[in-house]
Amino acid sequence: MKNKSLVSITDFSKEEILRIVELAAEFEANPNQKLMDDKVVSSLFFEPSTRTRLSFETAIQRLGGRIIGFTDSSSSSTSKGESLNDTIKMVSNYSDLIVMRHPLEGSARYASEVSDVPVINAGDGANQHPTQTLLDMYSIYKTQGTLDNLNIFLVGDLKYGRTVHSLLMAMSQFNPTFNFISPDSLKMPDEYKLFLDKKGIKYYEHLEFTDIIEEADILYMTRVQRERFSDPIEYEKVKNVYVLRNSMLDNTKDNLRILHPLPRVNEIHTDVDANPKAYYFEQAENGVYARMAIMASILGLK
Repeated sequence: MKNKSLVSITDFSKEEILRIVELAAEFEANPNQKLMDDKVVSSLFFEPSTRTRLSFETAIQRLGGRIIGFTDSSSSSTSKGESLNDTIKMVSNYSDLIVMRHPLEGSARYASEVSDVPVINAGDGANQHPTQTLLDMYSIYKTQGTLDNLNIFLVGDLKYGRTVHSLLMAMSQFNPTFNFISPDSLKMPDEYKLFLDKKGIKYYEHLEFTDIIEEADILYMTRVQRERFSDPIEYEKVKNVYVLRNSMLDNTKDNLRILHPLPRVNEIHTDVDANPKAYYFEQAENGVYARMAIMASILGLK
């Protein structure tokens, strides 16, 4: 993995994914390891972020590294018309690693091709979010004791949700069964269903989930993302189509865990928070350990 960019979850093999999960557990057990005390990481967030940016910054500081960059593109030279090419070439002169979030699909791949240092994709539009996927997989492993043969329910925005796209591709290596629950306008894109077809992975599509979640091992909720809609009327039609409430969990499996990449809006009622099956806040904490593992691997420190 050394000096290898992470743009898509497919950039890592099954063995490399399992190694990240293993390393994340090591870092959770011992989070303060000054492995990056001579490293500088550029954090380039062209799009707003709370958990991803802060968990990366926490991971870097726990590893002893230093951070440069920006949290708002309006404070960078892109506001003056500088191209992404020039920004990446310039920043790669200053750092050992670039972490980048950008609203355009394909921007992270492009950045990795022009950068002199590895690039970690922290989300590129509706395309991929591989570090979220790796922390999700660590969360799944911690709560289920395995990644194999699980029944995974993906609920909400499956069209624009980059987290579910990445998770689907990664978990397809572990023989899951997927259940896709979404309105017709937000269905899983055909390209991902074709991907599963080629791998022989079973999946089912539904419009409702209240009568079927009793079969779920993992219930992965997503918000309907206002920023992905050009038509506000279309957003209003679907924004509250699925709301998970505590009463809906009465007959679910004991091992069920509810994940959400956050932020949530209305799709998980606050009455779920106290249920031991709710795992989304612990999931967010796991992001620190997973991102420590990713950076330590790419920089050849572990």
